[in-house]
Amino acid sequence: MSNEENPFANWPYLGARRPRDAPATANEALGGAEAERDAFMSRNNAVEEFLGGSPGAVFVKLLLVSLVVGALMMWLEIRPADIFHGIVNFVNRIYALGFGAIREVIDYVAAGAVIVVPAWFVLRLLNAPNRR
Repeated sequence: MSNEENPFANWPYLGARRPRDAPATANEALGGAEAERDAFMSRNNAVEEFLGGSPGAVFVKLLLVSLVVGALMMWLEIRPADIFHGIVNFVNRIYALGFGAIREVIDYVAAGAVIVVPAWFVLRLLNAPNRR
């Protein structure tokens, strides 16, 4: 049903012309409350999609799994501090083995970029009028 066929199309301006600044739809008359609700719901859906469910349900699941894993770790006498120190020691050993070589490669890339990036930029500026 089009607006011309709908007897309430110009309500509350029945029989009179609607002023130009008057809202054309009920949604506009409410100040876009429905649009705001839809935007909130889409943000909420994005959060739920990211988390894999509602935040409360995900929190409860994580709490229960953390309880089980924590009990297992305590039974095996593995403490969180031991895990942290193990990760720190692992990173230090990797650094001692080869990060010096990686640092040299990064230095080579930085030295080359000092020349290559400005040259690339100048060439892009010179070729810009040809593309239009």
